[in-house]
Amino acid sequence: MKLGPIMMDVSALTLTKIEILKLAKPSIGGVILFGRNFETIDQVKKLINSIREINSDLLISVDHEGGRVQRFRKNFTHLPAMAKLGDYYDRDPELAKNLAFSCGFVLAYELLDIGVDFSFAPVLDVDYSQSSVIGDRAFHSSPEAISMLAGSLIAGMHEAGMKCVGKHFPGHGFVAADSHLDLPIDDRSMTELLADMSPFKDLTNHGLDGVMPAHVVYPQVDDKPAGFSKKWIKDILQDQIGFGGVVFSDDLSMQGAFFVEKIQDRVRVSLESGCDMVLICNHPEMVDEVINDNWGANEKLQLMQGYKHFNCDKIMHSNHLDNIRDLL
Repeated sequence: MKLGPIMMDVSALTLTKIEILKLAKPSIGGVILFGRNFETIDQVKKLINSIREINSDLLISVDHEGGRVQRFRKNFTHLPAMAKLGDYYDRDPELAKNLAFSCGFVLAYELLDIGVDFSFAPVLDVDYSQSSVIGDRAFHSSPEAISMLAGSLIAGMHEAGMKCVGKHFPGHGFVAADSHLDLPIDDRSMTELLADMSPFKDLTNHGLDGVMPAHVVYPQVDDKPAGFSKKWIKDILQDQIGFGGVVFSDDLSMQGAFFVEKIQDRVRVSLESGCDMVLICNHPEMVDEVINDNWGANEKLQLMQGYKHFNCDKIMHSNHLDNIRDLL
């Protein structure tokens, strides 16, 4: 089944009547959940089931990386920030890769077990120690270490049955500004940006299922933010690097997306630039403005489904949890 290209959020612990009507619209292909949607495991399972009763093919996602970006906490494993794996990597690379695999498995297993299809993880940004919004979400300051650790984390996610989304292409770690609040400008040359891009390149055809471009402008390459740029998505990511997976926009309600003024134009430009699905979060009025337009449908999005293929293996979960006990 082809899915509509808009991913929306919902407001609370249960669906409102208006949200039920919205989720049935053909333009809606997915739902992203937040901390406000979670109280208990039983409650969030009921919420997810109510979404699937409307359309069983809708993609259900969450930002669940570990560290400070983990929407569900009560009765979930509190995963470490990925920088902690980077610290282990400096002392013992093989141990760090094993720990990353176990973190990926636990992350994926616990989400799949409640009916979530995928998490927007891992962060592939390079840590330059100057971006507060990235910070310890990044694995390391070395692109090679990031590729190794993220590759192991992804392998663990895949072992549990979950697809991954690497972010934020071509790299958000160098700029100090937060794209939630501003439009960051990274004035480095393409040659300088190659290091940031290398984890995306290394993991293309080696486990990377999805990519999320950054709401950052790289004026030495293009005058548009990466998520609105055919040059970045089609020419560089897809044609030059060879990425053939799913491309998700970052949230189109973020300040970094206000490069394009109207939400209809943000959706249109994102899709035309190569995004397969666009996120509109925390602003239901913006969803209202675009939900009835014919944005087409995309068969590729089905590749991100996880819950339909999930095989519960509590023993493996327990073993991997034991493996990362000292990290927690």
